[in-house]
Amino acid sequence: MNSTKKTARVAGLLYVLAGLPAPFVLLYIPGKLIVPGNATATAHNILASESLFRIGIAGELINAAFFLFVPLALYRLLKGVNKGQASLMVTLFAVSVPISFMNVLNSIAALMLVRGADFLSVFDQPQREALALLFLRMHSQGFVAAQIFWGLWLFPFGLLVYKSGFLPRILGVLLMINCFAYLADSFTSLLWPTYVHAVSQVTLAPKFGELAIILWLLIKGAKDQPLAAAA
Repeated sequence: MNSTKKTARVAGLLYVLAGLPAPFVLLYIPGKLIVPGNATATAHNILASESLFRIGIAGELINAAFFLFVPLALYRLLKGVNKGQASLMVTLFAVSVPISFMNVLNSIAALMLVRGADFLSVFDQPQREALALLFLRMHSQGFVAAQIFWGLWLFPFGLLVYKSGFLPRILGVLLMINCFAYLADSFTSLLWPTYVHAVSQVTLAPKFGELAIILWLLIKGAKDQPLAAAA
């Protein structure tokens, strides 16, 4: 019979594997290619490193799809604590996946514009470059929408950890705080964009709550007991 420790470590491993590409795809590639406020320089960078830009598009799709296996693994670990809350956890994260997939279309549109297909000849080059930067900004705002659900699923996850009895309660508290940190970032960006930088400085530390549970699951696992006993 599978133990909670083994199941926890499998969930932790999936969490790590799913998260590994994210910094490269979501931070490094945009930071290298996109020049804020400069459509011409951004278009030049994309054309000069088109393969890298395409890797970013593919990486986003793979990352979003693969990450769905993480809440499913956590559901298997935590459904015995409260099946309804475990189902809510999976559902809230699952909502973010189609948002992420649709958001990639903004990057594809930007690439089409900078490459200048024949049917785009009605636009001159500066117009195409400006439109490409517009789509890239829409792509950035798409992350704001997805981030709401990246935060929301952490609340039932944290509650389940807190009540589980086989994981430290403090990790559950940190996850619930992490939920509100993501929500604060998203709604500040939507409602008070001038305060985004200030709020992000405040919410940076709480976001390490998710990292704490990843490391605990991977290294420590959980108190070893049959999953049936946990239920």
